[in-house]
Amino acid sequence: MKDKMHSGIVAPVGIWWTDIPKQEKIWITIAFVWCLILFAMMPFWHIKGGQNPTGIRGKVTAQDYYERTERFVEDYKIGEENGIPVVEPPPGSDVYLLGRMWQWYPVLKLKKGKEYILHMSSPDVNHGFSLHPMNINFQVVPGYDYALRVEPKEAGDFRIICNEFCGIGHHMMVGKILVVD
Repeated sequence: MKDKMHSGIVAPVGIWWTDIPKQEKIWITIAFVWCLILFAMMPFWHIKGGQNPTGIRGKVTAQDYYERTERFVEDYKIGEENGIPVVEPPPGSDVYLLGRMWQWYPVLKLKKGKEYILHMSSPDVNHGFSLHPMNINFQVVPGYDYALRVEPKEAGDFRIICNEFCGIGHHMMVGKILVVD
């Protein structure tokens, strides 16, 4: 019994592998070529697919971003909804959205067909920005101001859902963007 046992360092006695059969080589080649095709398609998906809009990124402290958001709210507040300010900035302006436990702040009221620069950040933990019913998803990361140009194409009441678990109140983290004609 002792003669038949060996460690992983000592090679087993005899032929323990054989050449790869022809059929298996063909499938490995097909899989490898398919991986190369998908890899080559990544820039095309990014540019034409619209899944990953290119944005403007910059580092920011939580306090600085909070102060910018508060100034934005003071300048453009038109009311409140459930204790959260509703703001209506002029077209072409910078719009600030703060993702914090467990709230999107403030409620945005934007005009259809007008362009805005939407800034997002978080003072506490990572949050996921998912705009429903649109197919838009972003990571909102503390310490970074992520901005992108947006031009609402249709009027409606859109919900912002946090799709990154952020704590015990995560399920209540729903924000709102109102788009009007």
